[in-house]
Amino acid sequence: MKNPLLSLAAAALIATAGGALAQTYPAKPVRMIVPFPAGGATDIVARLIAQKLTESWRVQVLVDNRGGAGGTIGSDIAAKSPPDGYTILMATSSTHAIAPSLYTKLAYDPVRDFAPVTLVASATVLLAVHPSLPTRSVKDLIALAKREPDALSFASSGNGGISHLIGEHFKSVAGIRMLHVPYKGDTPALIDLVSGQVQLMFGTAVSFLPYVKSGRLNALAVTNPRRSPIVPNVPTVAESGLPGFEALQWFGIFAPAGTPKDVVAKLNADIVKAARLPDVRERMTTLGADVVGNTPVEFAAFQKADTAKWAKVVKASGAKID
Repeated sequence: MKNPLLSLAAAALIATAGGALAQTYPAKPVRMIVPFPAGGATDIVARLIAQKLTESWRVQVLVDNRGGAGGTIGSDIAAKSPPDGYTILMATSSTHAIAPSLYTKLAYDPVRDFAPVTLVASATVLLAVHPSLPTRSVKDLIALAKREPDALSFASSGNGGISHLIGEHFKSVAGIRMLHVPYKGDTPALIDLVSGQVQLMFGTAVSFLPYVKSGRLNALAVTNPRRSPIVPNVPTVAESGLPGFEALQWFGIFAPAGTPKDVVAKLNADIVKAARLPDVRERMTTLGADVVGNTPVEFAAFQKADTAKWAKVVKASGAKID
């Protein structure tokens, strides 16, 4: 039988150790794992935050790209890292909201194995079509798809990725049929979209905007709940005939479960401060991202709601990855 006094003493010792760690944290370089290759939207956001933390802490924050398997490899590495605040993860909706329903054998639990720190930003997601398509609005697109079921093809960065599932969500809500064409990443999908090999795709503004501005793609709508300041004349899908439609690509920081609460609190305060700096906010805007910066409790509630929403989409689409 456990001695209650010893248990209390152990708990007090752990709490004291956590508090002492927070007072000196960070005392050595911090690793920020990005579970996607360098150069993508997640990597860009991570490096913006890492640079500002390095400047404020005067301790190097090293971005460690560990791509593969839709972001689940890097996320698993973070989940199994020591819970001392010296390894954190820049996660996304793909790794921490979609993956639980999509992967039949996920190596980590996005809730049990992580401590939420903050939702850093949400990206503007565009519905872009090739100019050869005789559509100038979401209503036109839906009407065309209903006249010609399965004639339209939509590209994605791969089976089960967010661009795939937003497309499936759109099909379900609109009551249409389109052919899904998965690629190995955003870049090859975008190349075929611009060349007209596929007709449409959902993706982040940071990828699509150069082609939209040059007229090589047409932006019909954004999937976010509000219009984006980076493309203010582009309506939301919701106001284009599908009320309530919303799909977000977000970026958030997690620490391994068991990280001392004082350390999580410091991470939260300093990351939120970094994200809200005028130059960071300006850079995020040019990328088509909205800075959020909320509390760990708020982030946890947001993640829970987003996970439940994507579970329904995954179930309806029938998508599964072993």
